[in-house]
Amino acid sequence: MELVCPAGNLPSLKAAVDNGANAVYLGLKDDTNARHFAGLNFTQKNIAQGIDYAHQKNCKVLMALNTYPQPNGWSRWQNAVDQAGDLGIDSLIIADLGVMDYARKRWPQMNLHLSVQGSATSYEAIEFYRRHFDIKRVILPRVLSLKQVRQLIKQTDVDVEVFGFGSLCVMVEGRCILSSFVCGDSPNTFGACSPASAVEWVYKADGGMETRLDDLLVDRYAPEEKAAYPTICKGRFNVANKTYHALEEANSLNTLEILPELFDAGVKAIKIEGRQRSPAYVAQVTRIWREAIDQYQKQPAAFQIPQKWMMELGKVSEGAQTTLGAYHRPWQ
Repeated sequence: MELVCPAGNLPSLKAAVDNGANAVYLGLKDDTNARHFAGLNFTQKNIAQGIDYAHQKNCKVLMALNTYPQPNGWSRWQNAVDQAGDLGIDSLIIADLGVMDYARKRWPQMNLHLSVQGSATSYEAIEFYRRHFDIKRVILPRVLSLKQVRQLIKQTDVDVEVFGFGSLCVMVEGRCILSSFVCGDSPNTFGACSPASAVEWVYKADGGMETRLDDLLVDRYAPEEKAAYPTICKGRFNVANKTYHALEEANSLNTLEILPELFDAGVKAIKIEGRQRSPAYVAQVTRIWREAIDQYQKQPAAFQIPQKWMMELGKVSEGAQTTLGAYHRPWQ
């Protein structure tokens, strides 16, 4: 099982590599990737440095081209694919059919992975991409139960990657329009759920804070309350005279306790979410997951989760707690 870790910048890439990642995933400094924020991502100069650093330590580098190009910007996605090929990127993570078609024809030997933004949740969808584009891996959206993941793996020869830790998404990825409804920029094309230009942090006289998107109040926090990056899906709203997280709470996905089940199901890669997070976050989460995977592989029958692992992961989680998300559906 590969451990695939986020590299939002060069320090994060080095933190992931140094703490045991088998692969890192990154993006360029434009809207070709779904973490299009100022201060993140790679230039032509430092991506070459990052690839060299990772490859020297036998770590793969995956490039995310996981947004949907519009006609007036198509050349940026073509250039990104060509840049990946010239640089020796190990795999491209692609969502759009046109980008995938261009990559397969222009770079026939390139490994292609279907992005979570491609929203493939069925054998038929995965088989379509395998048959037409020879994808080697699919990253599943965070909406399937463990039972569904297990059944899907039994049906396909394509390697399956799942999210193991990090932010949750209430939507089937690649299909969300909440951000564009409020901010005018779609996360599927612009590359950010909440564009930085629309985000406002308002500190109040009592020490609390408000978060807004294009002046829409998304949440209000007490002085000691942990504030999350504002997104519409994780805001608190007044519904039927009650104010609460009407769509989704700001909790982090943490599947560490079902690691044995993920191994048993045949999951080939665990993805750690968080290209927008700090190098310290990347180092800490990578180190713990490396230890967990190694310990399970050495002694599966004796595998146990030390409380310190869960405590350390809890410190860097988004929101107040962690959850198994859709993987755990006791009513099924």
